[in-house]
Amino acid sequence: MKEQFISDDFKFPVTLAITGASGTVYGLRVLQFLLENNYRVEFVISESASKVALDEIGLILSLSPAILKEQVLSYLESKGKKNINKNLLNVWEFNDISASISSGSYRTSGMMIIPASMGTIGAIASGTSDNLITRAADVCLKERRKLVVVPREMPLNTIHLENLLKLSKIGTIIAPACPGFYHRPENLDEVIDFVAGKILDLFGFDHNLFKRWKVDSNLLAVN
Repeated sequence: MKEQFISDDFKFPVTLAITGASGTVYGLRVLQFLLENNYRVEFVISESASKVALDEIGLILSLSPAILKEQVLSYLESKGKKNINKNLLNVWEFNDISASISSGSYRTSGMMIIPASMGTIGAIASGTSDNLITRAADVCLKERRKLVVVPREMPLNTIHLENLLKLSKIGTIIAPACPGFYHRPENLDEVIDFVAGKILDLFGFDHNLFKRWKVDSNLLAVN
């Protein structure tokens, strides 16, 4: 039976930010899923993220919202098999503190930072809101909305761990970009899909990006 994706449960958009840590593909894969399945997204990338995207996947990303939107949509459409409604994607400039997501009165379903650099994590943990990403995260914390950060750094020093612990204590979900292999991935895309799927799980999005463990028979099965 074909799986149905229903976006009615998410009345408000999800904020998705990409920062300068390695792993741009994780954020873009989650964005692809959300748009292909008709979820609204507020999107912002850091200046460092645009440089990392070029180094890792050869993707040129402008800091101009209008140009960035077209670049991202073109990339996602080249990767996906479904049509994307471009009106579902709202793109913001990294330093635009006047953006809607910088205010608690603008309602969202929460925020994902994929990947989250240690610099961004440190700024959020210290309450520093010097750009739109850290401000939007601060808004989620003060409004008690879901905030998921996806660090990819390794190894971690004591400062990194203390900042992550501080965020965890105030309700942030820490979801390291650590793929599992019990689903027996056959290619890199399936490794990426595992991490993307685990992030989507945290928000309650229904998906079939990876095979789940079936406890009663110790066999892998798609839920």
